[in-house]
Amino acid sequence: MELFHTPHSPKRRARRLASVAAIATAIALAATGCASGGGDASSTDGASGGDAGTIAFLPKQLNNPYTDVVLGGGDTAAKEIGYNAETLGPLEASASAQVPFIEQATQEGANVIVIAANDPDAVGPSLKQAREGGAKIVAFDSDTNPDYRDVFVSQVVAKDVAQVQLDMIKEQIGGSGDVAILSATATATNQNEWIADMEDLIANDPAYSGINIVTKVYGDDDADKSFKEAQGLLQSYPNLKGIISPTTVGIAAAAKYLSTSDYKGKVALTGLGLPNEMRSFIKDGTVTEFALWDPAQLGYVAAYAGKALQDGTITGAEGDTFQAGDLGEKTVGENGIIIVGPPTKFNADNIDDYDF
Repeated sequence: MELFHTPHSPKRRARRLASVAAIATAIALAATGCASGGGDASSTDGASGGDAGTIAFLPKQLNNPYTDVVLGGGDTAAKEIGYNAETLGPLEASASAQVPFIEQATQEGANVIVIAANDPDAVGPSLKQAREGGAKIVAFDSDTNPDYRDVFVSQVVAKDVAQVQLDMIKEQIGGSGDVAILSATATATNQNEWIADMEDLIANDPAYSGINIVTKVYGDDDADKSFKEAQGLLQSYPNLKGIISPTTVGIAAAAKYLSTSDYKGKVALTGLGLPNEMRSFIKDGTVTEFALWDPAQLGYVAAYAGKALQDGTITGAEGDTFQAGDLGEKTVGENGIIIVGPPTKFNADNIDDYDF
C-alpha cells in the first residue's frame, strides 16, 4: 500500500524552534505583566496573504512525533488551498489544557479550528463559542462530543483498529493468554473507543475468546510515564503474555523497556506505532508486528474538510462529498464522520519501505 507522507522537513524543525521561542516570549511577557491568556506554545506556518483564511490546528499536545507527521500533512494541504496554518496547543495532554488555545484561536479569528480532543466534553463550551463566532470545527484523530464540531476526520473505522490489534496479539501469543493495555490518557476518545471495541470482540466473537485483558493502564502519552507503566505491568502480572498499546508514544516506550529486560522475546508487544520509531525494535526482535495508518493523511484531509465547510461545499450532513486534493473525493458518513483509509501492518518484511 502506498502511503501519502509528508516527511520531517526544515520547516517542521523550524516549527519546533518557533514553539520554543514562543514559550520563552510568553515567560518574558508574564514576568513584565504583559502576557494575556494561558498556554504553552504556538506557531504559525503555511500560506501567506492578506485575505487568506486561517486554519488553527490544535493537537492533543505539541512535540509528539506522531503529531508532527499529522501536522505536516495539514501544512501541505493549507498551502494547496491557500490558507494560513497555525499550530497551537499544550505541551502535555490533559482534559482542560486545550481550552485556552481554543479561546486564543477564536480571538484571533480563525476560520477553521482543527482539534484532536484530549477530552470529548471539556473543550465543549469553548468550541461552542468559536462556532458562534463563525469558525468551522473539524475534529480529527480524537473526537469531541459530536454536538461541538461539524465533522470528525477519523483514521479508519474504529472497529477495524480494534480488530487489527487483536489479530496481531492473538497471533503473537499463540491464540490465548493474559494481555494488558497501555493507553494514552484515560479520557482520550479514540483510545477508549478502540479499547471498548476490543472488549466487545473478546466478549462476543469466539475467535478472540482466548484473550483475557487483565488491566488497562495510562501513560498519558508521556514517554517516561509510559515506560514506568510498562515496567509496572510486567512486575504486577508475572503471567502476562502480551501488551497492546494503541498509542505511538506508549508502544515506543514499552518497546524501549522490553528491549533491555529479561522479558524481551517472551512478552509480546503490539499496537499502533510509527515505523521510524519502531524500526530498531522490529530488527532486534523486541517487537514482531504493529500497525498504523499514514498520519499525514489525517491532517491533509482535515484541512480540506475545513475549507469545504467554510466554502459551503459541505455542511457535515451524511452523504456530503468534497475533494481532498491528491487523496481524491471524500464522503461524510453517519454522525459527520469522514474516514481516511485502512491501517497497515508493519513487520520485518516491509518496515524499511516506510519513512515516517
